[in-house]
Amino acid sequence: MTVTASASQTRRPIQRWLVIWVLALAAVLVVFLLQDRLPWAVNYPVEAVVPVADWVSALMGWIKSNLSWLTRSVTAVLGVPLDFALNLLAKNFKFGHGADAFVLPRLSWVGVCAAAFLAGYAAGGRKLGLLVGGCFLYIALFGQWTSAMLTLALISIAVPFCIVTGLFAGIWAWRKPWAERFIVSPALDLMQTIPTFAYLIPMLLLFGNSPVSAMIATAIFATPPIVRATMLGLSRVPSEIDDFSEMAGCTARQKLWRVLLPSARPTLMVGVNQVIMLALNMVIIASMIGAGGLGYDVLLALRALKVGEAMEAGLAIVALAIALDRLSQAIAHKQATANVHRSSASPRFWRRYPNLTLAIAILVVTTLLGLFVPAFAAVPKAITFTTAPLWKAAVNWVTINFFDVIEAFRVALILNVLNPLRAFCEGFPWLGAVFLLGLAGYQLSGLRLAALVAALTAFCAITGLWEKTMATVYLCGISAFIACLIGIPIGLAAARSDRFEKIVTPVIDTLQVLPSFCFIIPVVMLFRVGDVTAMIATVAFAVVPAIRYTNHGIRQVPPALIEAAKVSGCTPRQTFFRVQLPLALPEIMLGVNQTILMALAMIIICAMVGTRDLGQEVFIALSKADSGRGIVAGLAIAFIGIVADRLFNAWTAKARARLG
Repeated sequence: MTVTASASQTRRPIQRWLVIWVLALAAVLVVFLLQDRLPWAVNYPVEAVVPVADWVSALMGWIKSNLSWLTRSVTAVLGVPLDFALNLLAKNFKFGHGADAFVLPRLSWVGVCAAAFLAGYAAGGRKLGLLVGGCFLYIALFGQWTSAMLTLALISIAVPFCIVTGLFAGIWAWRKPWAERFIVSPALDLMQTIPTFAYLIPMLLLFGNSPVSAMIATAIFATPPIVRATMLGLSRVPSEIDDFSEMAGCTARQKLWRVLLPSARPTLMVGVNQVIMLALNMVIIASMIGAGGLGYDVLLALRALKVGEAMEAGLAIVALAIALDRLSQAIAHKQATANVHRSSASPRFWRRYPNLTLAIAILVVTTLLGLFVPAFAAVPKAITFTTAPLWKAAVNWVTINFFDVIEAFRVALILNVLNPLRAFCEGFPWLGAVFLLGLAGYQLSGLRLAALVAALTAFCAITGLWEKTMATVYLCGISAFIACLIGIPIGLAAARSDRFEKIVTPVIDTLQVLPSFCFIIPVVMLFRVGDVTAMIATVAFAVVPAIRYTNHGIRQVPPALIEAAKVSGCTPRQTFFRVQLPLALPEIMLGVNQTILMALAMIIICAMVGTRDLGQEVFIALSKADSGRGIVAGLAIAFIGIVADRLFNAWTAKARARLG
């Protein structure tokens, strides 16, 4: 009797909300059908658009006029270490002027490749050393050395800046919960959802077209992971360690720097790995405002439709990304497992760090040899290779032999799926979207979330960007849907088979380290520019979280529950669908959330291949240096991501609470 009453009580709210949603959808349908009488509810009135873009442009103009001394000072200060890194890795040190100038060559490519091998060997053994050293040697032999070193120089300065800034911000947020709640977390959410292109516009306006602008944009974009890692790492330090440090008489500063932060080092190193990968991704995009390097090579090749050159530069980016990712992961793992021991009689430096000492010696010797032997200073052209003609020939062969099939697929997809969906989204009443999303927020988490979601959605309409916003939602939505349709079944299969997981894991690890540019190049080769290209590239970029979170969610179901299901007589199929899958659903939905955010980030970059959405607005604003237009479009994109993130997080929290 009690069970029946409980079931009926659970069913009543579901039935009530079902009625509410049916009425809400009916009301929106009525508004759409009566759009001739209620045009303001479907299309936001032009005369009511709030000129936020003009206000932002005026503010940026005032900053540029009145605070130019500050921007010049920042440029001068940051330019010193950046110029040193650029000269050390990519250019030459020049002392004096004219014919009497003395030139000290950059680090020898031979020495850098050897140092990369030694760094990998010290962090993870011979196999990792060969991988890291091989990646650098590949870059050299394929003629991409100077561009790759320009990119690496920017990363080598931006990453330490990110780590120091993020560490102090994370410590402050951990110590002050009010700061974490009201300042740091909202700022991090905004920083991680604003598209990469939108960072470039204010940097271009304030700091000019220079490597310093690119470095500042990269540092801002790549800082959030280390802030979050610092807060998470410090909060996870066992209370016993904290109590012991107080009993030992440590001051607050000693406890933080000598006890808590060393204890949180494994989590911090994971954050450092993420900072490196985000910095690499952003430096590639920042090539558009003076960074140069591999990203600029890809950009020029794509603009000129030189498929082979674009592919070679893209593969060099991949090699650099794999080397940095594997090296930072190995260092993080080593820091997590190392048992730090310092004896009272500390051995000499070269005994404690033999690999570092050897690397420095090799770099010095090979660089000095470069003064006398040109082959050490620069990669000889005689030993370099190029695969550009092969890539071009391959694309031509595919185009000639499979053009009809590819074109039929592209046209069918556009006519039967993309165009109808785009028309539906762009014609959806803005007032109805605000109302329905607010209702979803209220159902999931109450009035505060409803107000936040409704306000952020309304911002896209009142700034005159509703049509572009819905174009972005349509392309992001279909891409994320297809990514989940592919990724979730693969994740389920990986969770049920260890052998299949061993096959899938290296593939998704590789996809995760590829910079976003590299997904566009092969798709453009086959499908040219347009929405189909953007969708396919976005699906490939965003499918990883759907696979990873689904696999992890199924595997983290407690074994005791699975055993209980087996004891109760459940078949393996029943155990999977009635026990494992429901309990893993919150984790799977987190993967869907991350898939949507990654799809949104990639859609913006796909503005380079002809999409007509908010990404195009940012791209046009960047080309015209229109800060107001670009920043407002960037905020609209960020608000789409925040709305999706908040709703999915609220749904996941509710599901977890329901499942206990």
